[in-house]
Amino acid sequence: MCDKHAHSKRSNRHDLCRRRTVLGSLGAVGVAALAGCSEQQNSGNGTADVPAAVTLTEGDTCDVCGMNIVNHPGPSAEVFYPDHQPSGHENPARFDSTWEAFQYDFERDDRGWERSVMYVTDYSAVEYDLFEFRDTTGISTHPKASAFAPASDVTFVANSEVVGAMGRDLIGFGDGGDASSFRDEHGGKLVTVDEVTPQLIAQLGR
Repeated sequence: MCDKHAHSKRSNRHDLCRRRTVLGSLGAVGVAALAGCSEQQNSGNGTADVPAAVTLTEGDTCDVCGMNIVNHPGPSAEVFYPDHQPSGHENPARFDSTWEAFQYDFERDDRGWERSVMYVTDYSAVEYDLFEFRDTTGISTHPKASAFAPASDVTFVANSEVVGAMGRDLIGFGDGGDASSFRDEHGGKLVTVDEVTPQLIAQLGR
C-alpha cells in the first residue's frame, strides 16, 4: 500500500506503487513562479548572457546514454555552451541524470569548452513522487522548464538510496532545508556544485 508523500503530484510513468514519505517544506516555490511564456516553453530565468532553461519534450534523448528523457524517472539536466553545441542538435545538451551532465561537462571542459549555465531539476520547486523502481526507490522526473534551477543555486544530495534513470544520482534542492531532510530520510551526502568532482561522479550511477 502506498503512503502519501508531502511532495506527491505526478503519476509515475511506470505504473508502479508510489512509496511516499513526508519530507520538508516545499521551500523554493518561487522558483516555479519564474516560468516564462508558455509558447516559448522556457523558464524565464535566463539573462542577456545566459539562456533560460527549456522544457524537455517527447523525443529528447540523453546526450550520454541516448535514452528518452521524459520516459524515465529521476533528475534531468541541461547544459548550454556559448561557443559549441552537442552532436546532432542545438543547445542545450540534455541528460536523463545529473551525474551524466557533470560527466559530459567535465569531458567537454577538458576539450576547452566553457559552459554558460547548467540547469538541474530543483525538487524544492515541484511536488515529486517516490516509488518502487528496480528493487529500490525511484524519484519522479519533471521536464518542464519551470522545474529547473541553475546548478549553482541548489544543494545536492549525492549517492542517496533514491535513484533516477541511471542509478544513484545527485538530487538537487533549491531549499537547503529540503536537502537536509531528504538526506536524513534517505541517506547520502550534501554537496554544492563546487564540490562535485570527477571522483564523486565515478561513485554514482550504480
